[in-house]
Amino acid sequence: MWINVALETDATHAEALSEALMAQGAISVGIEDADAGTERETPQFGEPGCEAAPLWQSSRVVALFEPAEDLVGRVAAALREIGIEDLPEIVLDEVEEQNWVQLTQSQFDPIRINDRLWIVPSWHTAPDPAAINLELDPGMAFGTGSHPTTRLCLEWLCANVAGGETVLDYGCGSGILGIAAAKLGAGSVLGVDIDDKALDAARDNAARNGVAMNLQHTREPLTAGFERVVANILTNPLCVLAPLLAGRVAPGGRIALSGVLESQGQQVIDAYAPWLALRIGASLDGWIRLEGERPAC
Repeated sequence: MWINVALETDATHAEALSEALMAQGAISVGIEDADAGTERETPQFGEPGCEAAPLWQSSRVVALFEPAEDLVGRVAAALREIGIEDLPEIVLDEVEEQNWVQLTQSQFDPIRINDRLWIVPSWHTAPDPAAINLELDPGMAFGTGSHPTTRLCLEWLCANVAGGETVLDYGCGSGILGIAAAKLGAGSVLGVDIDDKALDAARDNAARNGVAMNLQHTREPLTAGFERVVANILTNPLCVLAPLLAGRVAPGGRIALSGVLESQGQQVIDAYAPWLALRIGASLDGWIRLEGERPAC
């Protein structure tokens, strides 16, 4: 058994607190967005043209300890070491010894997107061999098909990739959207991400699924036009990226954006209005998909 210790701090202290907790005997420490899943959720990494904080302003620091006496005292000592005297709320949870591989696998069953497309973890047999089956295991990069925004984008690709289209998957993460586009018949697919680990995961997943997918980092120039553009990221980066992403839609092409809460839809629509008219195409569990087209001439 282990003990999970969680507390909140700000971006200024998060990394220093992590190091201090390790010095107090933590086995591992992670930093999360304390506002994840809310309108205040923010990207950790800056997108082109966006000056972002190195960590979330409201950060949750989660440390794993072996059972020991006075863990709260250890945390207090770590806080004092970095200059914080007032003790924040500290949450301690027991973590039972488990078969983590088996537990992880049990949480991911095949996901039916529609009659045409399934997401199937490698340890499962495809429920419908006649469908397009995308093999994807949970990894370090976001995107297993279970999140509503991923499903919204996959449904859009199923309806908008008929064969031969050029596709841009911006913020590709695990590569799930780009790989799906390739398996649906896209002529060429480019995945772009700011995270090298995500690009590595996308490269591995594309190879596993036997599809060709070009990949590049956001630092590389992106000037080509695409017949289909899809981006499943967050509202703030989507707004900052409006001129870039709108500019990548070829004449007659279409775009789909997700990672947007229903309450944030108008903000994104307004950001793209100088270049493209967006509308709400679908919604799921409080998230929406925005869609638009560029006139053919």
